[in-house]
Amino acid sequence: MSLLVSSVRRLSYPVLIAASTLLVVSVYLLSTRGQGVPYLNTAGRTTITPQPELADIDDTRNNTLGFEKIFVIGLPSRTDRRDGMILQTAISNFEFEFIDGVDGKDIPDKAIPTSHELKRLDNPTLGAWRAHINAIQEVVRRNLSSALIMEDDADWDVRIREQMHDFALSAHALTQPLKGSSKFSDPTFSEAGNGPEAVPDLTFGKLPATAAPMNSPYGDNWDVLWLGHCGMRFPFPDKKIVPKGRVARPNDVTVPQHKHLWSIYEPSDLRQQYPSHTRVVHHVQDGVCSLAYAVTQKGARKLLYELGLKDMTSAFDIELRWFCEGTGEPNRGRHTCLTVEPSLFQIHLPAGPKKSNSDISDHGEGLQEKMTKVLRYSVRMNAEALMDGRLDQLVDQWPDS
Repeated sequence: MSLLVSSVRRLSYPVLIAASTLLVVSVYLLSTRGQGVPYLNTAGRTTITPQPELADIDDTRNNTLGFEKIFVIGLPSRTDRRDGMILQTAISNFEFEFIDGVDGKDIPDKAIPTSHELKRLDNPTLGAWRAHINAIQEVVRRNLSSALIMEDDADWDVRIREQMHDFALSAHALTQPLKGSSKFSDPTFSEAGNGPEAVPDLTFGKLPATAAPMNSPYGDNWDVLWLGHCGMRFPFPDKKIVPKGRVARPNDVTVPQHKHLWSIYEPSDLRQQYPSHTRVVHHVQDGVCSLAYAVTQKGARKLLYELGLKDMTSAFDIELRWFCEGTGEPNRGRHTCLTVEPSLFQIHLPAGPKKSNSDISDHGEGLQEKMTKVLRYSVRMNAEALMDGRLDQLVDQWPDS
């Protein structure tokens, strides 16, 4: 201690003054790193990060389909659905985590965001909304780069990995800049609000070369990929804010004939405008049912803000549609949401009472046989053959006439 005191005494006053000045300046600079606003620093700890590598499109074939996580939403009490999902994902070699569903009656009025006098929706609708927000919240909390969120009655084709790979190529064509350029193949993507009312289709197999994505095998410029739904429209010509580009894949062997397709919208845009066995990737318009969708970290933060903290006035899937389209009350703003028709994830209906199909809506009385619409080689419908390794005996649920 005496040595330290002696050393300090030997320092000249000019040196002490200079050291003090340096300390004050350093503290000031540290406190004003947030773009000139004192004490604002949103960057977190400064770390040295490696140079980012290009995203690998073949990651669409991994055990999370190219996303960092897969989450499955479902009520813990529906053990029948959990059994089915666990078996199906095991057969498909997927990794996933459950997000517990929510009983709407357990949500107090004060937890429902509203800036007006509360008009409480029915408890099943509230519970579904809260469960989806909890899944999105988890993406944000863990700082996941992306996640696929599914409901526990989802089903998919045994060829889902190849379908997702092709969907990624289509997403690149619609949202990635052209290779060596700052322009996009779809002029309405970069000029939404000012572009034409329609643009020519891009044909799968003849897609333009685009810049390789850095962040995701599905591209760098998306918020939501709505992959499982009950129906979609093609973007309306007069809806300026929604980009008009489409990628059409004719002769897709995973798509059944028109008569086997199903949509909540009749007549269906897809059936009216394209021949059988065509799959189309486009931007979201009038989506219904949030059966399966993916979010980026950026998209999840926006969703948590728009759907979790602003007025909750409708079912989650309707609010997700408004989020994507930039419509609704309150207006959610424009976001980049891609979808596909027919959707790649479909609802599986188990054998038994129809009333067991949903905990949200009434599906009527009576019994039903098990079925998954639209999917030709459903994993759930072919579970026994897949478990036995009888790949040559898989059954096409919707064969051509």
